[in-house]
Amino acid sequence: MRAFAGVDVGTTATKAVVINANNKILGSFVWRSGTDLASAARVVFEEAVKQAGLSPQAIQHITATGYGRHNVVFAHDARTEIGCHARGCYHYFPEAITVVDIGGQDSKIIKLDAQGRRIGFKMNRKCAAGTGAFLEEIAHKLDIPLSDLNGLARAASHTARIGSYCTVFTATEVLDRIRAGESTGDIVRGLFDSVAKRILEMDTLTGRVIMTGGVVAFNDIVAELLSARAGIEVEIAPHPQEMGAFGAALFAAESEVRKFVNS
Repeated sequence: MRAFAGVDVGTTATKAVVINANNKILGSFVWRSGTDLASAARVVFEEAVKQAGLSPQAIQHITATGYGRHNVVFAHDARTEIGCHARGCYHYFPEAITVVDIGGQDSKIIKLDAQGRRIGFKMNRKCAAGTGAFLEEIAHKLDIPLSDLNGLARAASHTARIGSYCTVFTATEVLDRIRAGESTGDIVRGLFDSVAKRILEMDTLTGRVIMTGGVVAFNDIVAELLSARAGIEVEIAPHPQEMGAFGAALFAAESEVRKFVNS
């Protein structure tokens, strides 16, 4: 069996995906990145290969991506996470799309034309507000498990207004709202709504809008709130947390095809 792999080393989580020559996912694995990025990359790759029922030697090409892509010492090449998220989403939605990726430390808006060519890109680099790290910090302040946030927001009857644009100031604002007697659910819903608001402040959303990243993988309410604010339908991609690794695996397969054609 011809198989290919993509390894996405993100700031919070490291992901690996193994596909076959028909671009079908055979195995995948997600692990916390921690401080040893090379070790995390090795762990997710080996576990994804194991899930696929293969040996590491069966993988013909490995492409690395993510901010820690150069720590994947066993990869054959590397691609940016921008290109990999775009390539993965275009595989499922081969038309003009806007990809919204909310990661651990940044948010990206990637625009593709009908042929899958990138025609626009914006990234929030100024602050972690509106990212996975932002939600983790607020969950810690509220003493709520991160996994409970989505359910609390869905059960809320009101959306608290969160106006701050900094994680530190937002935490202070949250405490003020707790003192004012607002319910935890309303506050959490307001936090998710602030994430959607920050996305729209980055750029306009055009064409079919697809969301990726770990935040929407576990908090699908963000897509609903973004839909309501933008006035358009916002969809969540298949396996959104692993989309970067999947796109990298697609590039790995294409690299082997080019190598074969040119040989």
